[in-house]
Amino acid sequence: MADYKLIYFDIPGGRGEPLRIALHAAGIEYQDERWEFPEFNQRRGDLRFRAVPVLQIDGQMVTQSNAIGRYVAKQADLYPEDPLQALYCDEVCDAVEDLTHYVVQTFGLKGDSLRVAREQLVEIRLKTFLSGFDELLRRGGGEFFAGGKLSIADLKMFVQISSLASGNLEHVPADLVEQIAPSLLSHQTRVMESTVVTAYREANL
Repeated sequence: MADYKLIYFDIPGGRGEPLRIALHAAGIEYQDERWEFPEFNQRRGDLRFRAVPVLQIDGQMVTQSNAIGRYVAKQADLYPEDPLQALYCDEVCDAVEDLTHYVVQTFGLKGDSLRVAREQLVEIRLKTFLSGFDELLRRGGGEFFAGGKLSIADLKMFVQISSLASGNLEHVPADLVEQIAPSLLSHQTRVMESTVVTAYREANL
């Protein structure tokens, strides 16, 4: 049996949380190594691309959150077998990564610099991506993004929308998702109430 270790920040969201949920759903025992940000800054030089998440399998480092997500999701029945539905799943995962990249670019800014960057983020990126996500959800049938059932794409979107709707991102209106794509809030609730997510949360109380 392989030895797994997931390395990510000590936060309940971001790129790491969908992987934790999928690992639990797959029944894979793993070491959940969580780094505080100062520790990350000290140790990132040991990482291949100076970034997390990283999955170690029998000591071998694997990077890229979507690659890790597909690998784990296939073992958890959270990735479509049909090639077209798999393509749809990948499109959503990659789009979420693109948006995450733009959001992360505003981290560390303060004062007027943060305000201006976040206002531009809302007008230029978030409204575009939220509208696009709504379109992709409708393409998938309105409940899930691919294959007519829960997939890693839904888990990634669930974590992203939870963050955007939390009100914790300064200068990003907490009701932005509701204004642009209320279907994504219904999707968030649907995923949150799924057996995959509830079982993960119960196991990590």
